[in-house]
Amino acid sequence: MFRILLTGAVMTLSLNAAQAQTKLAVIVFPGVQNLPMFAAQAKGFFAKRDLSVDLKFTPNSDELRNGLAEGRYQIAHSAVDNAFALKDKANVDIAVVLGGDDSFNRLVVQPEISSLADLKGRTVAVDAVNTAYAFQLYEMLRQKGLNKGDYEVKAVGGTGQRLEALTKDKTYAAAMLNPPFSIRAEKAGLKAIDTAANALGAYQGSSAFVLRTWGAANSDALVKYLQGCIEGLRWMLDTKNRAEAVALLVDRLKLPEDVAGQAYDATLKGFQKDGALDMEGVRNVLKLRAQFEGGTPADPAKYLDLTYYQKALAGM
Repeated sequence: MFRILLTGAVMTLSLNAAQAQTKLAVIVFPGVQNLPMFAAQAKGFFAKRDLSVDLKFTPNSDELRNGLAEGRYQIAHSAVDNAFALKDKANVDIAVVLGGDDSFNRLVVQPEISSLADLKGRTVAVDAVNTAYAFQLYEMLRQKGLNKGDYEVKAVGGTGQRLEALTKDKTYAAAMLNPPFSIRAEKAGLKAIDTAANALGAYQGSSAFVLRTWGAANSDALVKYLQGCIEGLRWMLDTKNRAEAVALLVDRLKLPEDVAGQAYDATLKGFQKDGALDMEGVRNVLKLRAQFEGGTPADPAKYLDLTYYQKALAGM
């Protein structure tokens, strides 16, 4: 009887613990930029904060933005420019709550391209024509004397789709790719001709953003989520955890071990310490958006709410 009662008590406690967990649906683009979240899941950094986090891979920017706006996802990780577009173009009141990285982007081209000037009259592949990494590409070409109209732009989807376009259809001459996709591209015979960091300087790539109303109503869960992300980032940046981190990339992104290892090594310096926003990088993103969409660069403050981040750090 005692064993039966004890088993029942344990089952009840387990059920109550499961019920107490806050479930979060988080949408991201596939890539190394998600390693802090992979780590937080695998090492229990979310679970110990009573969070159950379901990471969903998006095929493109539209699904990510629409899914957040429509409430299918509570948190989005993407180029911060997607958050700006969601507010400015769709009038969705978002708040950027966490930084991430400098985008890690390389401009990858077909092997016969010897300079960016060779892209005149060619077709370039982008996620969507008016989003972050498309603007990176336009600016890198503008610096070499090519303006929009000197080349054709086609929207093909996220980074994986852009890699597929380059490898399967040689009419696509160039695209912005980050690891592991840029590494896979070079193994397939394509080449990286320049990096966004070299051409553009400070740049805020990935960030996390939420609907302001959701953040205000779920501040405790959001702060805990940010703490899990920060702890995951600290763990994966510690090179003594390299082998385990690479194994996570192999598992979550279905990569060969050598590609996963190269991707890990290539991106370490691009992650921002503790997920802090690079404010100079944010201003440069806004400058590029104004440059190619018209108007003057907006004030970053209209998009940001760093109170959750500050509370998360203070509680760690």
